[in-house]
Amino acid sequence: MPDHDLALIGPALVPVDLPEGYVMERPHQAIRHIYFPDTGLASVVPSTHTGLRIEVGVFGRDGMSGTMVLLGDYQSPHETLMQIEGRGHRISVDDLRRAASEHPGLRDHLLRYVRYFAIQVAHTSLANGRVKLAARLARWLLMCHDRLNADEIHLTHEFLSNLLGVRRAGVTVATHVLEEKKLIRARRGLIRILDRDGLVQASQGTYGVPEAEYRRLLGQLSGPSVPEATQTH
Repeated sequence: MPDHDLALIGPALVPVDLPEGYVMERPHQAIRHIYFPDTGLASVVPSTHTGLRIEVGVFGRDGMSGTMVLLGDYQSPHETLMQIEGRGHRISVDDLRRAASEHPGLRDHLLRYVRYFAIQVAHTSLANGRVKLAARLARWLLMCHDRLNADEIHLTHEFLSNLLGVRRAGVTVATHVLEEKKLIRARRGLIRILDRDGLVQASQGTYGVPEAEYRRLLGQLSGPSVPEATQTH
């Protein structure tokens, strides 16, 4: 968020710890706070009454929870929770709505993020439906890498199977595919990214368009983890 927009809501922001599993939004319950992670990774997860779950969107230092609030609603049918622990800030829904109403520039910036997030979710749907699991895993690792700014990511196969909506055995096979190409190194509970450009190729085109749209709408994500080389043309 630009400094001048951040200054508008700064006094209302409260620092918070965001442990793994921390729930920011529960399905069909009133949203009371909007969260801005500084570190860590959060997921938006729809589910069915039969227990089916899959991740459809992620955000960290690039974004925020509560996109439904920015569109005038007060709840979401999805769960939003921390998948990788971190820290951040939160603001009450009333305070954010008031600031956005009083400052059109802030409102426009937040709505540009909502547009970007819809694009990310659409490309997650594309990846889930049209490419193999190894490509989906490559895309997810790239998105995680962008937001965590670290080559080593603490993940278990069970964690990834829940996010990707597949069995653990499928994650094991997909991980081996990427390891054989020397793109990652996997150890128990840890994945190290060795070749980012190779992961971009392995994602089969499912990574890049949302990231380019983020830059177009909101600017470059700070830090060395999102190099200009990943832009699409």
